[in-house]
Amino acid sequence: MIRTALFLALAAAVGPLATDAPAQTSSFTRADTLRGSTTPERAWWDVVFYDLHVAISPSDSTLRGWNAITYRVTGRSREMQIDLQQPLGVDSVVQDGRPLRFRRDGHAFFVRLQSGQKVGTRRTLTVYYQGKPRVAENPPWDGGLIWARGPEGADWVSTACQGLGASVWWPNKDSQADEPDSQRVALTVPDSLQAVGNGRLRGVERGADGRTTYEWFVSSPINNYAVSAYVGRYSQISETFEGEGGPLTLGLWPLSAHRDSARPQFAQVHPVLRCFERWFGPYPWYRDGYQLVEAPHLGMEHQSAVAYGNGFVNGYRGQDLSGTGWGLTWDFIIVHETAHEWFGNNITTADIADMWVHESFANYSESLYTECRYGPAAGAEYVIGTRRLVKNDAPIVGPFGLNARGSGDMYPKGGNMLHTIRHVIGDDGRWVGILRGLNAEFRHRIVTGRQVQEYISAQAGIRLDKVFQQYLTTTRIPAFEYRLEGQRLSFRWAGVVSGFDMPLRVRVSADSAVRLAPTETWQSVALPLKHPEDFRVDPNFYVVARRTD
Repeated sequence: MIRTALFLALAAAVGPLATDAPAQTSSFTRADTLRGSTTPERAWWDVVFYDLHVAISPSDSTLRGWNAITYRVTGRSREMQIDLQQPLGVDSVVQDGRPLRFRRDGHAFFVRLQSGQKVGTRRTLTVYYQGKPRVAENPPWDGGLIWARGPEGADWVSTACQGLGASVWWPNKDSQADEPDSQRVALTVPDSLQAVGNGRLRGVERGADGRTTYEWFVSSPINNYAVSAYVGRYSQISETFEGEGGPLTLGLWPLSAHRDSARPQFAQVHPVLRCFERWFGPYPWYRDGYQLVEAPHLGMEHQSAVAYGNGFVNGYRGQDLSGTGWGLTWDFIIVHETAHEWFGNNITTADIADMWVHESFANYSESLYTECRYGPAAGAEYVIGTRRLVKNDAPIVGPFGLNARGSGDMYPKGGNMLHTIRHVIGDDGRWVGILRGLNAEFRHRIVTGRQVQEYISAQAGIRLDKVFQQYLTTTRIPAFEYRLEGQRLSFRWAGVVSGFDMPLRVRVSADSAVRLAPTETWQSVALPLKHPEDFRVDPNFYVVARRTD
C-alpha cells in the first residue's frame, strides 16, 4: 500500500501521483464505524484460516464463489459480522450443514448463529456469494476490481483494495486487526488465461466447462488487503535468491508479450532484497516465496505476490520523486512495494489510522536502498529531496475506529521524520539494530503505532515521544530560532508541542559539528565558530532554521 494508496504528488508541473488524495475530513457514517472498529460482533472470534474459492468471469465482470471461515471462539455471542461490499451479495451462509439467517447493514452482514459457540473451540462457517464487484476507476487508489486488456487483446484482471478493504471482492472479517494464520486462494478462470495468487501454487485443475482452477496457498499470516488475484496471459521467470534465510524462490510474472522487457528490469529484485535484508533482517516469507506480478495498475504490496505496473522503467513512471536524480537509478515500484513485505505485511497496524508505520518506513526504504547502492550521501540527498512534496495539510495520524487514514504526508514527511530520528540517535549501528529489531520483535504481528514508537525509543535510549507527536499529529515543522553574536549562539524551539526537546546538530565549519539540546526556552552557548557564514543546521534534521537577529 502502495498499500495502501501509495504515493505522493510531484510538483504541480508533473501532476498528481498516488498519494495525492486528501485526508478524509467529511463526516463519518455508521458504515465507517462498522468497517473500522472492533464491533461486538467481531470481538468474540479470531480468524484462523480462510478457504477462499472464486470463479472470475471477465466476459461479464462477475465473481461467484465461497469462503469457508475457520475461527477460534474467544467470547460469547450469537451474532457474527461478515463484511462484503455492495453490489456483491450473499446467497447463503452455512454452518454444520444448516443454513443460517442473516441481515444486511450496508456493507456488513450479521449472521445469526444456531449452534453454541463454546469458548476455546474452533468452528467453521461458509459464506456463498456472487455478483459484479465495484470497479476501480483509478486503481489502485480508489480500489476494486480492474478489468483490462493485455497488449494482445486478452483479458487482464487484478485486484487492488488497500484502505477500501478486501470485502470489495470476497467475504471476510475486513479488519487489519485480525489475520488468518494461513489461507488458501483457489481462482477459477477461463482456460485461455492463468491465475496468479499469493504464496505457492499447489495445483492446477482443468474442468470440463472450459475453465481452470489454480490453487494458491499462503502458509503464513496475511492481512486481508494483501490477498490478491491476477488473471492474464502470463509468462513465468523462475529464479533463486541466496539470502539470510537460505535459498528464496523468486517467481517473476510478466505478461507473455512483455517477457523480454521484463527480464532485465526484474533483475533489480536481487539487489533490492539483498539491501533490505541488510537493513531490515531476513525476508519475512521464505516459506511462501517472493513473486513480482505484472498488473494493470501501478502497484501494490500484495504479500509474496507484489503487483507491478511501472512500465519497466526506472523512477516512478519515469519520474524522480526526489528531484535529485537518484530516483532514476532504480525502479520505484520494485523498491517501494518490496519494502512493504517488512513494513505493512510482516508488521501490520491494527488500524489504518496508523498507516504511517507502513508508508513512512516504505518511503524511507527508498533512501536506504539508495544509500546501500550509492553511499550515505546519496541516500541522504534523496530523502531530503522528497521534502518538496510535503504539504502539511493534515496530521499524518488519522482518526481511529473509522477506517480513515491521515494525510499523504505519511510518505515524504514520515520518511524524513525517520531520517531525523536516525540522526538524533547518531549511531548507525544502533539504527540498523532498531530496524532489524522491529521486524524480529513484531514478526508476523499486528501492532499499534504507539508500540512502534515505544520500541524505537527504548532501543535508542532516547525519549522520542515528543518527536513522534510533533511530526505525526501536527502540521508544523519544528522551527529552530537562533541569534548569533560573534561566537555566542542563542537558540530555542518554536512552533512545537509542549515539552519538545529534540537534540539538534549544527555545523560550525565544513568538517565540524556541535550537538545542541534546544528546548522552548532561550539558552545560549559559545561555539568554536571562526566564520559566522559557516554556521548552519545539519540538513539531515527536518526542521526550519529561523535567524531572529
